[in-house]
Amino acid sequence: MSKNKLAVIFPGIGYHCDKPLLYHAKKIAAAKGYEIREVPYTGFESGVKGNPDKMRRSFMKAMEQTEKILEDVRWESFGELLFISKSIGTAIAAEFAHRHNLVTRNVYFTPVAATFTFHPQAGIVFHGTADPWATDDEIEEGCRACGLPLTNIPDTNHSLESPDDPMHNLDVLLDVMKQVNDYI
Repeated sequence: MSKNKLAVIFPGIGYHCDKPLLYHAKKIAAAKGYEIREVPYTGFESGVKGNPDKMRRSFMKAMEQTEKILEDVRWESFGELLFISKSIGTAIAAEFAHRHNLVTRNVYFTPVAATFTFHPQAGIVFHGTADPWATDDEIEEGCRACGLPLTNIPDTNHSLESPDDPMHNLDVLLDVMKQVNDYI
């Protein structure tokens, strides 16, 4: 008998499914009865940040791989779909759900600004205020326009970490995972 809840994990370009945010969110979802499916796309160019052409190519490559990786999923067999995504994965998750007419709940970790152009569905958003991939204004405006609740994590980067304070990073991770647990 298959579980009636599916969580799909959409990583970032350099942030795979076993890095802290996705690893722990995946474990929380599994503990709450979700079947887990990861989308481990690969093969991206270097120097994507700040280069719109490389970002577009990376998006298209990830989207193509996602379609292949998830082509065998029988979406109708699940009563609940949860997409957990990070960085460019937030745009992939939103566009995939849109293309396939799926109704999803979402955890969006450090979305890129383009995510909000892909019709993101209901969920929660986490953004580091020192994130070099997206400005606070871009993320706040995107969340406001889409009606998504936003948690800004002060002075953290695209991984929701402060480079010089590992103990603080653990506190941040715990706080974020408590919110993820409550949402799921």
